[in-house]
Amino acid sequence: QLVESGGGLVQPGGSLRLTCAVSGVDSDHYNRGWFRQAPGKEREGVSCISSSDNSTYYRASGKGRFTISRDNAKNTVYLQMNSLKPAHTAVYHCAADWRYVWCGLGYGQYNDWGQGTQVTVSS
Repeated sequence: QLVESGGGLVQPGGSLRLTCAVSGVDSDHYNRGWFRQAPGKEREGVSCISSSDNSTYYRASGKGRFTISRDNAKNTVYLQMNSLKPAHTAVYHCAADWRYVWCGLGYGQYNDWGQGTQVTVSS
């Protein structure tokens, strides 16, 4: 089970840190990803981190703004989001995959999903 937290309302330019905790399994060997879905839009990959070597990938618009990290001892992955803009408003979901060697930003790769946490960037 994946459970996200940390969303909320933030002003433009502000920061949030999202957390995704996994329970019931040891997620050390899982690739982990963050996705978002805005109203009326398709779900899109934001960032991911591979289990093999902790390599990370980011959507082009998120490079330098978002940082993904993981704490295997806590079965948790984080997404630090800085300099947020209204365009970042969406429901953010975390996901886990155990089938692939490397993580990716395609949602079809992932097996398990959290329910999501709302992020609203507005003044």
